[in-house]
Amino acid sequence: MGLFLVESSLSSIVSTKQEADQKAAELQTKLGEKEASLIELQVSKDFSRSFFIIEATDKEIASSVLQEAGITIELIKDVRLVGDELEKVKQQKDVVNYLVEWNLPEDLTMDQYLARKKKNSVHYEEVPEVAFARTYVCEDMSKCLCFYDAPDEAAVKRAREAVKTPIDSITEILG
Repeated sequence: MGLFLVESSLSSIVSTKQEADQKAAELQTKLGEKEASLIELQVSKDFSRSFFIIEATDKEIASSVLQEAGITIELIKDVRLVGDELEKVKQQKDVVNYLVEWNLPEDLTMDQYLARKKKNSVHYEEVPEVAFARTYVCEDMSKCLCFYDAPDEAAVKRAREAVKTPIDSITEILG
């Protein structure tokens, strides 16, 4: 089984958190019928961006279920979970309210990324009001998505500065 990041917009499909949760439950049922699973769905506060993490045997399963549900796919990539255990993420007990995207440098390898992350992650302690949750790194090393629980965007920026890691965009996630 692989993990796939699917980016889309749900703004024309849902307009409340309750509707987003209902859509996620529907998708989970449909994915389950294909022996796949919706690991998580994070949606921006304005519903303009959504980030699905799907566990499936291939991209086609992930994309077909979303397309059948009327969801337009903007991006789909193989990803690797870093900084957390998949079983813990599946339980969906942690709170995340910010997502940071970083477009990785072209010459950065996965091994270099992981070594950098291990070396710099200790510096999160310098910003105790921010809790790092997890990262999904695209296997093609094009970008990564880092999830945080933080009081505000400024705190997320301080945390990223502490770990010496750039920000290409910050998205506030539905609570």
